[in-house]
Amino acid sequence: MLDALSLDQLRTFIAAADTGSFSAAGRRIGRAQSVVSQAIANLETQLAVRLFSREGRYPQLTAEGRALLPTAREVVSGMDQLKAQARGLSSGLEPALAVVINVMFPSNILAAAVSAFQVQFPDTPLRVAVEGMGAVIEPVLDGGFDFGVRGPMAATHPDLRSERILGIEYRMFAAPQHPLAQYGVPIPAREFAKHLQLVLSDRSKLTDGKDFRVMSEKTWRISDLGAKHAFLKQGVGWGGMPVHAVQDDLDAGRLVQLEPEESDLTTRMAMSAVYRADQPPGPAGRWLIEQLKAQGAQACNVVQDQGSAVSCRDEAKA
Repeated sequence: MLDALSLDQLRTFIAAADTGSFSAAGRRIGRAQSVVSQAIANLETQLAVRLFSREGRYPQLTAEGRALLPTAREVVSGMDQLKAQARGLSSGLEPALAVVINVMFPSNILAAAVSAFQVQFPDTPLRVAVEGMGAVIEPVLDGGFDFGVRGPMAATHPDLRSERILGIEYRMFAAPQHPLAQYGVPIPAREFAKHLQLVLSDRSKLTDGKDFRVMSEKTWRISDLGAKHAFLKQGVGWGGMPVHAVQDDLDAGRLVQLEPEESDLTTRMAMSAVYRADQPPGPAGRWLIEQLKAQGAQACNVVQDQGSAVSCRDEAKA
């Protein structure tokens, strides 16, 4: 008997409960009052419970009706979600989206973009991984992620296509008690080479045997940017960080920006969306890429006249 239940009956039940009368429910769903009354009566017969008390001027939910109403809402909402998801899939929408983000990408811009994504694609599960350098590229090349957001690495890989999102300022820092912070400016390369350098590494094979902005023979290799940040504040060594990640420490005097003689130790680092040429993003992925660009442009425009850790100009290749 219960197999004969229809969504139309459940929608009618919900409308009657929400509006407080069968006539108002009819106006909401575009049915005559008599049709609403009959639909409710049929539903009560099929469920073998009384949903409304009809003794007064207006029908009142019974205890059974109040108990069943939340489940009726869930069933109708679930069916609406199923139909919306099916429509999206039939139009080419990805059933899920997997994205890998460079650890240096500004987290506030990422959070704003994925928050907007949740509103735009509420039925599309999103998986976000945060990695460094080559560990952003490898999972995209392997096809495990729909797209990545990389730094300058692998900018010309033949299997990948790239789109600029924004640029970030990348500088060298040390704790105020570190000898380099007290040396004065500019600091020659020979002085950097005397002190332990904290170097960000990654788990991929793409960076095996490669060093980026390494000036000292004394290095600690760290795969976590947060740990590197903490070590810098403790004065363990010196090293490079995206400016936006350490701005609070600069303002509070917990870190000092170092000024090297060599310009290649400081840069405006490009952050770009990257995906396989033979597997371009679908509608949801394309939307998220454009949202990352828009959020990056907004962050740039807000602070363009004040100096920013987000670069508004073309970046130097690195």
